[in-house]
Amino acid sequence: MGTERPFVIASGVLGLGAGRVATELDVPDPRLHPRIAGAQLAMSYADRGVRSASVRFAPTVHGAGDHGFVAALVAIARAQGVSGYIEDGSNRWPAVHRLDAGRLVSLAVENAPAGSSVHAVAEEGVSTAAIAEAIGAGLGVPVVSIPAAHAGEHFGWLARFFGADASASNTITRELLGWEPTHPTLLEDLAEGHYFRPQAG
Repeated sequence: MGTERPFVIASGVLGLGAGRVATELDVPDPRLHPRIAGAQLAMSYADRGVRSASVRFAPTVHGAGDHGFVAALVAIARAQGVSGYIEDGSNRWPAVHRLDAGRLVSLAVENAPAGSSVHAVAEEGVSTAAIAEAIGAGLGVPVVSIPAAHAGEHFGWLARFFGADASASNTITRELLGWEPTHPTLLEDLAEGHYFRPQAG
């Protein structure tokens, strides 16, 4: 303690905004997930001379080699024979390319002030309908609306996440660290095609 050495932890933006655009100033409820309580404990070390900071990642950290939520959605669409979104698909997911996210982590280690939260979010929100349409185009399968009552059956464990409206801002992050995302957007990345090749699954 008291060294001013950096201590950067990973967190997420899901659950921050409760239907509005989340900002870096939002404080998540630690009752939502044990990881949040752990993150808040780490952030409290700022009062003890540790330069602690939290990088909150978008749920879609995309790019070649991704095996996260987008890859899971592709696998579900392939298995179901349709690419689905929930209800009207207007709920939005923020997204960031993995190379942009990596650059932000580096900037946070180097320069983030003690106790700060930054958002690894390049796109404030991409509609889940647009994501489903891009996946449908990539796989050559129909795109359909899934009623909320059947979302669990269709999407399995991913339903509660894909049904969330989780848009998030990066304004403070960009001003604080001079971070400028430059890599492809989520839809551009899906159009590139690597998610639909066998090795991407």
